[in-house]
Amino acid sequence: MGMGYRELADVLRDAIRQGQYPPGSTLPKQDEIAQEHQVNIKTVRQAVRVLEAEGLVTPVRRRGTVVRLRPPMKRLGIDRYAKSKWKFGGLVAFAADREASGRDWKPTDQTQQVRMVEADAEVATALDLEEGAPVYERARLVKEGDTPTHTLTSYYRPEDVEGTPLVDPTPGPAGRGGGFAVLTMQGLEPDSMTESFHARMPTREEIDLLQLPAGEPVVVLQRLTLTSEGRIVEFARGVHAASRFSWSYTFKIPD
Repeated sequence: MGMGYRELADVLRDAIRQGQYPPGSTLPKQDEIAQEHQVNIKTVRQAVRVLEAEGLVTPVRRRGTVVRLRPPMKRLGIDRYAKSKWKFGGLVAFAADREASGRDWKPTDQTQQVRMVEADAEVATALDLEEGAPVYERARLVKEGDTPTHTLTSYYRPEDVEGTPLVDPTPGPAGRGGGFAVLTMQGLEPDSMTESFHARMPTREEIDLLQLPAGEPVVVLQRLTLTSEGRIVEFARGVHAASRFSWSYTFKIPD
């Protein structure tokens, strides 16, 4: 009784985890794996597909099956939004993450498109508007070097941001300190926020935009930002390549 593809996937996975095939290296050719484990090539193909679906390896044309690099970017939890960063330091959240991860960044690592759109059901509920009401949408794609890491799309009530740098489509953050600094100047200083997360498989557009390898899920962030009076001033949705981030939160334990 020969080895099945699941058992072979287990053997290869262990070899990757134990460092026999380090990140960036290539697995042996499929016929070599077949010979070594005395299985047929179809079994090898199925086993490799399992590892692809788990995000451990990715097929690269003309190179073969490459073991994926997994150095996730730290995404700071609450510290990335510290007022000291955006109010006084002029540092926007994605840049705060980069600095914490010891990585370089430049303003053009963030593209942005600003346009007036009709609020979908989720945006309307968040901003307490009728579905279809006009809202400003500010869509950013953030890259590290040439690799996109995530998208973040924020929605605002028109009266809150009309005529401010937030609706200026120049690439990069919305001036020093980004959007939160602009809202503060409008008398809408962000004071608290709620972030919710869920994972799902990406849409075709997200696969293209984030250059996702086969089988990689995305982590979807939904963020509500409120003033100290409890007025919601921004609803944001972020889509993150799951393997490109680690999420960390530090907080005092409430009584």
